[in-house]
Amino acid sequence: MANTQDIRRRIKSIRNTAQITKAMQMVAASKMRKAQQLALSGRPYAELMNKVLVSLQRRTDPRLHPLLEIRPLKKELVLIISTDKGLAGALNTNLFRKAANFDSAKTAFVVTGKKARQFISRTKRELLADFELKDAPSFVETKPISKFCTEKFLNREVDKVSVLHTHFINTINQRPVVQTLLPISSFDLPQKHEGTDTSQSADPMIGYVFEPNAETVLDVMLPYYLQYQVFQMILDARASEHSARMVAMKNATDNANQFIKDLTLEYNKMRQAGITTELLEIATAQMALGG
Repeated sequence: MANTQDIRRRIKSIRNTAQITKAMQMVAASKMRKAQQLALSGRPYAELMNKVLVSLQRRTDPRLHPLLEIRPLKKELVLIISTDKGLAGALNTNLFRKAANFDSAKTAFVVTGKKARQFISRTKRELLADFELKDAPSFVETKPISKFCTEKFLNREVDKVSVLHTHFINTINQRPVVQTLLPISSFDLPQKHEGTDTSQSADPMIGYVFEPNAETVLDVMLPYYLQYQVFQMILDARASEHSARMVAMKNATDNANQFIKDLTLEYNKMRQAGITTELLEIATAQMALGG
C-alpha cells in the first residue's frame, strides 16, 4: 500500500504533466483558430469553381478530356493526408482504419505526414512518394502533390486516384473520408446541397461567355481544379488535426486535475488515519501509565 510520501510524489508528477498538457492545449487552440479560418474561407471559392466547371461541362463533351476518362480499375493510387505528430486523439487511428480497407495488391500509396509514412511502412504496402509539408502550407507548396498524382493517371500507371483525409466539420467532430480525385466525373463536379438545383439541364453560369472557347477553358480549369481540391483537403486535415489535439489535451488536463483531487483526498485520509492512530497510541499509553 502506498504511503503518504509516495502519494505526494505522484501528485507532484501529475501536476507537472497537467501543466504540460495545459500548455499544449493553449498552443493547439491558437493554431486551431487559424487553421479553421483557412479551411472555411476556401470553401466558397471551391463552390464557385465547381459552378464554372459544371457550366463548362454543359457546353462541351467531357468524354474527350483525358482527366475525365473512366477506365477499368486495375491499379488505384491513394493519397493519405495525415499528421506529423501524435497526441491528437483517435484522428490518425480512424484514418488508418479506412486505409486498411484498400486491397494492398491493387493499391499504391502517396502520403503526406509522418504518421501515414509509418503506417505504410508498418503494414508493408507500396509507397510511391512521401511529401513533407509545413504546418500551414501555401497553395504553391501543395501543387507538386496533385501534379504527381495527375501524371500517374495520365501515364496510365494507375486507373483511379483517391484521397483519404479527415474532413473538418467543427471543433468536436472530424470525419475520415475517401474522395475520388481522378477521374473527375460529371456528378462529382457540383457540391450538392439541400435545396439547390443539381439537374443536368441547369447551367449555373447562364449569361457568361468563355473565351476563346469552352473546351480551351476546360483544359486550363481541370488541372487547377485538382490542385485546389488537394489544397483544400490539406487545409481541412490541418484544421481537424489542431481541433482534435486541442480537445485531446483539454481532456488530458481535466483528467489529470481530477486525478490530483482523488490523490489529495486519499492523502488527507491517510494523514487523518495516521493522526488518529497516534492519538490512540498516546491515550493508550497514558491509560497504561496511569493504571
